[in-house]
Amino acid sequence: MLNFSRWKKLSIIGACLLGLLMLSPNFFSDEQIEGFPGWLPDKKINLGLDLQGGVHLLWEVGIEAVNIQELDQLRAAVPDVLRDAGIRRFKRPVVDGDAVEIRISDAGEVAAAIDALREDAAVIQTALGPVAEYEVTEAGGNRVRISYTEQALLQRQNDTLARSIEIIRRRIDEMGTQEPTIQRQGDDRILVQVPGIDDPDAVKELVGRVARLTFHLVDTNVDPSALRRGRVPSGSLLVYEYPDGPDMPGIPYSIQSKIMVDGADLTNAQAGYDQYNRPAVNFTFNQRGGKMFAEATRKNVGRPFAIKLDDEIVSAPRITEAILGGSGQITGRFTPQETFELAILLRAGALPAPMTVLEERTVGPGMGADAVAAGKNAAIIGMIAVLAFIALSYGIFGIAANIALLINLVLIGGALSMLGAVLTLPGIAGIVLTIGMAVDANVLVFERIREEVRAGRAPFQAVEMGYARAMSTILDANITTLIAAILLFQFGSGPVRGFAVTLAIGIVMSVFTAVIVTRLMVATWLRYKRPTTLSI
Repeated sequence: MLNFSRWKKLSIIGACLLGLLMLSPNFFSDEQIEGFPGWLPDKKINLGLDLQGGVHLLWEVGIEAVNIQELDQLRAAVPDVLRDAGIRRFKRPVVDGDAVEIRISDAGEVAAAIDALREDAAVIQTALGPVAEYEVTEAGGNRVRISYTEQALLQRQNDTLARSIEIIRRRIDEMGTQEPTIQRQGDDRILVQVPGIDDPDAVKELVGRVARLTFHLVDTNVDPSALRRGRVPSGSLLVYEYPDGPDMPGIPYSIQSKIMVDGADLTNAQAGYDQYNRPAVNFTFNQRGGKMFAEATRKNVGRPFAIKLDDEIVSAPRITEAILGGSGQITGRFTPQETFELAILLRAGALPAPMTVLEERTVGPGMGADAVAAGKNAAIIGMIAVLAFIALSYGIFGIAANIALLINLVLIGGALSMLGAVLTLPGIAGIVLTIGMAVDANVLVFERIREEVRAGRAPFQAVEMGYARAMSTILDANITTLIAAILLFQFGSGPVRGFAVTLAIGIVMSVFTAVIVTRLMVATWLRYKRPTTLSI
């Protein structure tokens, strides 16, 4: 075990130097790193919320609002399904609780209506196999009741949470923050932690806004006096524009409820300025959206159309000519910051459900600074004590173990930097634990070597046998701990996963340094000095 070929020595030295190279960006400022050549590493260890400070928000996702919206869409689709089946006489469908009900005028057509609606139901794939999206039953009195299945509701809930998390991540990434924590909690909640941000209102405004952009034709046939009384014809919506701010009286518009073009077809949105040097948002559609936008504007030249963002009108320009380029511009009484935020929202996409803040905390950087200072002092004191104890206990072998321990720290830091990991207080605890395990591995080896020396073995043979007999114990201890770290990462969340990551990396690096690096140094010393006795 003491024979190292040249390529093995070069590989071990190269791995140690690579770890130092990966760690090096942490010793430079961001401005200095920007001047590095492209082939040099530029990732740093990011501090978590408990060390750097930031914003902690717990959101509740309005799953019920999504269910209501889906029921409304189902209600609107039912008449077309019945007409396609040749059923013409029925009452207008209504939403009743968690279902849609429709009354068929002819009792003899109830069975045909049920069959047609069942055939129209989409089939969804679940863990239990394919199931129908909704159930259709007879409710008595020629009434047919349509309700979503439990599996469909569960899948919609999971899809809504997953889409919300992805959109929130896109929006926060646009802010330029480092390593936000965005994760699901329970059935309808999302935890958002953004390190380095001290303005929770900005995060809440950016994350919590639904930001659904739609384009509608303005209904110009409505009497202004009726519009002021809030009366609009069937098939239209009453929406307000607030040019002077949300606290001032708005301008009412009657817009067609049918969507001319949906903002979901946007591919890009950028803040900019219009021809009069006013802040504006320039947007671009995909092929489908561009075609629909061109067709809608071509057919309605001379008519005003409304750009609706969530529940208010952003602007209502008049179509002067067909817009064929698949792009356009949103203007209004925006500030440059508002156009920047609106562009972020449109690029990231609309949230599938409204969200409400349940818990809000702002962690000041002072707390993080205190924790970092305390952790640094504890680490320095503990490291000095450990190095002194090992050196005094095992002499030259202890010095080799101390050098390997320092290399271990470099390799852990390099690995965390390469991954762009977030370092939290539990993560620091994981590093401290692995340092202890690295020392423990060396102690096991050195005690085994002492036993072999007492048994009268020669130095080379004592060291060889010491490493060979301690190896199984070292591997058993570290493999079981590694399995525990993997399980913590798989089933834990937040700080627990941070602890698991640093623990797993530390275990791998500690085995490498304790078993390989230390052994290389000891073998090199033995071949150079060729001692007749060992003082250990």
